[in-house]
Amino acid sequence: MAIHETAIVSSEAQIHPTVTIGPFAIVEDDVEVSEGTRVAAHAVLKNGLRVGARVAIHEGAVLGGTPQDLKFSGAASRAIVGDDCVIREFATIHRSAMPGGETRVGRSCFLMAYGHVAHDCVIGDSVIIASYVALAGHVEVGDGAFISGGAAIHQHSKVGELSMVGGGSKVNLDVPPFVIVDGVPATAVGLNKVGLRRHGVSDEDILALKLAYRTLFREKRARLDALEIIGAMKNARALRLAEFVTQSKRGVCRARVR
Repeated sequence: MAIHETAIVSSEAQIHPTVTIGPFAIVEDDVEVSEGTRVAAHAVLKNGLRVGARVAIHEGAVLGGTPQDLKFSGAASRAIVGDDCVIREFATIHRSAMPGGETRVGRSCFLMAYGHVAHDCVIGDSVIIASYVALAGHVEVGDGAFISGGAAIHQHSKVGELSMVGGGSKVNLDVPPFVIVDGVPATAVGLNKVGLRRHGVSDEDILALKLAYRTLFREKRARLDALEIIGAMKNARALRLAEFVTQSKRGVCRARVR
């Protein structure tokens, strides 16, 4: 274990011997850090934080901070960061506001500088959250989603897997999987074809999703009729899109008016 002499690390924290901790970093009592993780200068790891293996925590990041929730009672809770994540400068992740609850960031996520993940968020695997993104409390983000810089996501909203949120967008409804949304308020502008191909989605599935997107967002059909047509495609990813829309409690982002 390599801990800089100026770092303040609680003797009660559980730190794997292969962890490195830089100058002036602070690690509080109830913290666990797994093998190969690097904690840079001035980072702060607060009570209730659990950090996976091979995580890169950059300068000034604050992980496990007290939730910004007026109803928070001070009860014990957790923030969990999965293996192989990158947390850049001054990013913040707050622990749950619920007694015994969890804020969770999955594996291989990239949280860029000044990004904020609020209490009780659930972030999937391989998610990219760009600089100055603000995720309010209880937001859910699916695997492989990309949230561009400066976007703001309303509390309790869901961002579907392999979707993309454009820079500076205001998201106050759910973002369907596989779709690009953009603007204030965010509206659906197309299928995330680049992201789908980067994640190895087949041409057959992309074609089915194109048809499903057109049916749902471009053709002037009643929502139930559109979902029935998508269901008849019997393509797993198209069915997932229909399922997400059907189960959305907030409602999904609407199509941009041409």
